[in-house]
Amino acid sequence: MKFHKILGIGALMLSFAAGSAFAADKAAKQAEIMKNTNAALEKFYTTKPELKAATAKAPGYAVFTTYGLSFIVGGSGGAGVVHDNKTKKVTYMSIGGASAGFQLGATQNDLLLVFKTEKAMNSFIANGWGASGAAGAAAGADNKSAGGTVGSSVMNDIDMFTLTKNGIEAGIAIGGSKAWKDADLN
Repeated sequence: MKFHKILGIGALMLSFAAGSAFAADKAAKQAEIMKNTNAALEKFYTTKPELKAATAKAPGYAVFTTYGLSFIVGGSGGAGVVHDNKTKKVTYMSIGGASAGFQLGATQNDLLLVFKTEKAMNSFIANGWGASGAAGAAAGADNKSAGGTVGSSVMNDIDMFTLTKNGIEAGIAIGGSKAWKDADLN
């Protein structure tokens, strides 16, 4: 009986230790994502200064840093945040993608989404996001995109901007991306 009590107390202490380790790990992951987010925003603002006013006026914005590898088939993944300008709330998100086609390379990209409406932002947070398309060629070094500009597109009340850094990728591929709320970090 005494052995069972000691075992139970030991298990309880272990669960508290694991819980605090998870909390520290969670805080460290959140801090790393915020560090990457702030660095990405600065690069966007330096490359395209008008984005600073656009993100400030918008209901909110999302910033992701992604990493990818490709050789015939490709995959990418990353993390980021959605920032609600009205409430100042930050929602941690994950993003991933896959592609297939004639492609070869490794990339690191920053993605900025500027929400035109609160509805679009809330839908993005609640339902995630999916996109597909074809890729061309990009090359970047020293934190510059291939052409020294920020690529952009518009879709469903969201302006999307991408910045390629430290990567080279070439080819033609069809693939898709998906973003979702990170249950572990929120």
